Amino acid sequence: MVGFAGLVALSSASCSRSADNDPMKGAAAGPAGQYRPLKVAAMTVYRDPGCGCCEQWAKRAQDAGFTVAVIDNDDMPAIKRKLGVPAALGSCHTAVVGQYVLEGHVPFDSVLRLLRARPADLAGLAVPGMPRGSPGMEMPDGSSDPIEVQAFDHAGRIWAFANKSA
Repeated sequence: MVGFAGLVALSSASCSRSADNDPMKGAAAGPAGQYRPLKVAAMTVYRDPGCGCCEQWAKRAQDAGFTVAVIDNDDMPAIKRKLGVPAALGSCHTAVVGQYVLEGHVPFDSVLRLLRARPADLAGLAVPGMPRGSPGMEMPDGSSDPIEVQAFDHAGRIWAFANKSA
């Protein structure tokens, strides 16, 4: 495992982990070099039963190759507390993939970057709020907001992981 500093410097070309343990094993390069895993990671998505965008994000996760189980829960604040999501990063749904928590509409290239690096000091990633144009929040007119992917650790510290246009 690498720490956060190693994660920032890590590139797919310099990854020295064994291919047998690599969640990208069997992945195919997609548009603009984005990776598309081929059913290599299981993901559990917790969502409020009344939220439709959570279903859309889970569908995008399946489309990206993740094996997804969706669990409806009427008490999402309790799920977020149990999984250690900092209150400042709250969004509508919470997912678990491997040992990591994903809060909100996290883009899948960020999830794959996380899974490749497997930093021991990171608890998860979050996209606070519900930015237009993020996975599951696509707008019919194509409008989008900047997406700020935040990382957080088990102590509740928060830092920038990735910033991008939707």
